[in-house]
Amino acid sequence: MTQIHTFPAPGRRAYPPRTSAFTRTFWDGLAQGRWQTTCCETCGKQTFPPRPICPHCWSDKVVWSPLSARGTLYSWTRIHAAPAVFAAEAPYAVGIVDLDSHIRLACRLLDAPGVTWTPGMAVEMAVMQYEDGPLFAARAVAS
Repeated sequence: MTQIHTFPAPGRRAYPPRTSAFTRTFWDGLAQGRWQTTCCETCGKQTFPPRPICPHCWSDKVVWSPLSARGTLYSWTRIHAAPAVFAAEAPYAVGIVDLDSHIRLACRLLDAPGVTWTPGMAVEMAVMQYEDGPLFAARAVAS
């Protein structure tokens, strides 16, 4: 499995993800720094978020497989007027990332001193480890 860097995050997640018996593999793995998703054994395509049925060919023959941790920032924005549940975290950056494994996902962007978010820049996935569990995010790749 692909290992990604973990960063401690204070407090509890403002909006914890819904988990199921199926997605527990993803969330438990993420808490240990494993970056993975499901891959269809019939058509060979990965899917994110992980799914028990392939949305490409409808096969139920899926296995867990590593995702590329590297990608490119497709687009981003900074949230200043956040929904009430995230108001304490504002302002914060969110973006759309195109992973090298041909998966596009939306996630939090980890701001760092000197980082100016720019579409097309290289990013890598990371884990924000809160007191009550993990969330994934992207950070700029040091040049």
